[in-house]
Amino acid sequence: MGKIVYLMGKSSTGKDTLYKRLVQENFLNLKRIIPYTTRPIRAGEKNGVEYYFTDEEGFQKELASGRVIEHRAYQTYHGLWRYFTLDDGQILPEKQSCIGIGTLQAYESIRDYFGAERMVPVLIELDDGERLQRALEREKMQKTPKYEEMCRRFLADSEDFAEEKIERAGIRRRFRNDDLENCLKEIREYIAERL
Repeated sequence: MGKIVYLMGKSSTGKDTLYKRLVQENFLNLKRIIPYTTRPIRAGEKNGVEYYFTDEEGFQKELASGRVIEHRAYQTYHGLWRYFTLDDGQILPEKQSCIGIGTLQAYESIRDYFGAERMVPVLIELDDGERLQRALEREKMQKTPKYEEMCRRFLADSEDFAEEKIERAGIRRRFRNDDLENCLKEIREYIAERL
């Protein structure tokens, strides 16, 4: 039986970097799950790599089709942004283990859709001060920095990753990303034991 490895954590914990490293090294031949979003593409992103970029009409069409596994909507300083995962053939745990990245809410929806026995949750953590500094540095690199949205996301993470929600999701193991290489090593070992 294949598994779904799912990385999650507050913004700027380094989960994207850890995810990209696992994908680039083709760790255990895990197939990538590419989520969808209606938010604008950021500098350096490519459609079909980090996300499949669409618009509100595209989201509503998929919602009507019944293929949406999970979705989240955020009223940002720049309008409504949606993130979602489709049952579009990317996730076939009966055939191959795969790896995805998202929020705790997304993890729970995917777990409920495919079954807890198929899930390998990987929760990344980091000190809030370090997260805020990383977020600011990343935003400064954008052609048009969206500092208001950066702050909204930072504050929303406190609620989205509240201890009671982590407990309810059944997350028992956490990975502190103070040292990227050490954190990556621990995550590799954890995943390998569960596949």
